[in-house]
Amino acid sequence: MTEAKQNSPAKDWLEAELADTLDEDYELEMSEPALSLEIAKIYKKAHPPSMDRQQYFRDLITLQSELIKLQSWVAYHKKKLVVVFEGRDSAGKGGVIKRITQRLNPRICRVVALPAPTEREKSQWYFQRYVPHLPAGGEIVLFDRSWYNRSGVERVMGFAEPDQVEEFFRDVPEFERMLVRSGITLVKYWFSITDEEQQMRFQMRIHDPMKQWKLSPMDLQSRVRWEQYTKAKEETFARTNIPEAPWFIVEGNDKKRARLNCIDHLLKQMPYEEVPHEEITLPDRVFNPEYERQVLPRELYVPEKY
Repeated sequence: MTEAKQNSPAKDWLEAELADTLDEDYELEMSEPALSLEIAKIYKKAHPPSMDRQQYFRDLITLQSELIKLQSWVAYHKKKLVVVFEGRDSAGKGGVIKRITQRLNPRICRVVALPAPTEREKSQWYFQRYVPHLPAGGEIVLFDRSWYNRSGVERVMGFAEPDQVEEFFRDVPEFERMLVRSGITLVKYWFSITDEEQQMRFQMRIHDPMKQWKLSPMDLQSRVRWEQYTKAKEETFARTNIPEAPWFIVEGNDKKRARLNCIDHLLKQMPYEEVPHEEITLPDRVFNPEYERQVLPRELYVPEKY
């Protein structure tokens, strides 16, 4: 049998998935309001051509198929994986998380994005509100921002006192070592973009009604306090980059490459492999000759408008 024939089923699957993904992407683009001509010009000038669109989706789908293997391996061996996503506002954390979870089982892989702490939570041990969300055996947890809020937004915005920040820096290395000793694999990503790129993305969100919800008062303040966030990031790296849980920086100016690079790197952090699967066969449907299907009232049905 020739190599072409051997690979044809995989190629057919990839082509089908590619076509479906491209359709969804075109649909999303058509639904988004056009940017102003001026913004579009600036964006085009500031961004050199990115990856070929079809190649990007081919690579993405291939990586997502590997994520499914990782998921099966985690579930089969009862592994525990925590991935922390931190970085500048609009740096692309959400886009990467979306592509990681897109084809995974939400019962195995879940996203944790905690709101601002309540008054009760403010009186607790700082890490207490994060602990209940840690994985059990066979689970993957993605933190869309994490306990590093204390050394970032809370510190810069004045929500935490200097002594609280200092206590955090003393505690977090040991907290993370405890997680690792308990059997958790902890992977920490920091998404980095340039000052100019963040400004451009904020401008795009301002001019796009479908993305304005992404701009919170905290996001807007991150523009004003760019240098303060930079200093906070530098100290965070210096004091929390431990051998048991090092930081990995993802260059985020090119969204497509950032997504692919991050997923590829994450896969390489885990020694996953194919796990045994029971062969699935579709059972025969049971027919009862005495059963008559009832006619349901029309008002129960969603109107066929399209």
